[in-house]
Amino acid sequence: MTRAHNFFAGPAVLPVPVLEETRDAIMNFDGIGISIMEISHRDKGFEKVIREAQEDALRIMGLSQDEYAVIFLGGGASLQFAMVPMNFLHKKADYVNTGEWASKAIKEAKLFGEVVEVASSKDTNFNQLPKNIKFSSDADYVHITTNNTIFGTEWKTDPDTGNVPLVADMSSDMLGIRRDYKKYSLIYAGAQKNLGPAGVTMVVIKKSWMEARAKQNLPTMLKYKSHVDAGSLYNTPPVLPVYVVNRTLKWIIKEGGLDAIQARNEKKAKMIYDIIDAYPDFYKGTVVNKEDRSIMNITWRLPTPELEEKFVSEAK
Repeated sequence: MTRAHNFFAGPAVLPVPVLEETRDAIMNFDGIGISIMEISHRDKGFEKVIREAQEDALRIMGLSQDEYAVIFLGGGASLQFAMVPMNFLHKKADYVNTGEWASKAIKEAKLFGEVVEVASSKDTNFNQLPKNIKFSSDADYVHITTNNTIFGTEWKTDPDTGNVPLVADMSSDMLGIRRDYKKYSLIYAGAQKNLGPAGVTMVVIKKSWMEARAKQNLPTMLKYKSHVDAGSLYNTPPVLPVYVVNRTLKWIIKEGGLDAIQARNEKKAKMIYDIIDAYPDFYKGTVVNKEDRSIMNITWRLPTPELEEKFVSEAK
């Protein structure tokens, strides 16, 4: 089969070996004669799948199982916009507004407490990342969105928040760029942008922060601790999407880990940015500062709407 080029921001392209392994597991998981979609989440075969995914994710990020836990939840990153403040916003939290998804996270957080929008690039249509941000020393946490699919910006360095816990929505660049993951107390990412199909969200949480600061008087399903304590098997997880994430993580390791993946993404991005920079009168890059350019999502405009329509049509 000839595969078409896929430029969707998400659901995004999955590696062919992952698709092939998933195809086989859908027909006959692990040689047991039933589909991965039919298997019980209490089956030892699937327990192995989810445990390996948790271990591999931490291994790739360079995090210790003693300090961090990985859980797989439903509801997408959009549910995390509410779960994070529901669990950790006691008085106030700092949010950096860098685009559509950060704005939605801010809107949800305001339902649970005071939100300080410590920086925003909204006034310039999110065409750059805010600089020289002053974070509150007494905030419950700081929230950022590491990559912005719509506006094409990406945090290349992790902000210094001092002693204040750092939380990040990494949906669209999770494991696509190397980061100092130890700086984060909670990371969440909808799998469909980088890790697997829609239907599962990976959450990486610092155990000590959860034990010390997470609220207890919450519905069971909306407490991170419920899922961490149950090994992400408190209720039936999205079995097939978790399996695909498992295979993607193993593919990342086989390819050489984050160093190799980042190098590949940088190489691909450079090819396109070089063209944009070579013909600035035709390709109008939307990000002001080159250091803010995403290596995951490249955005540009053309001189007229008619040319943009023709460009998209001919690209098909």
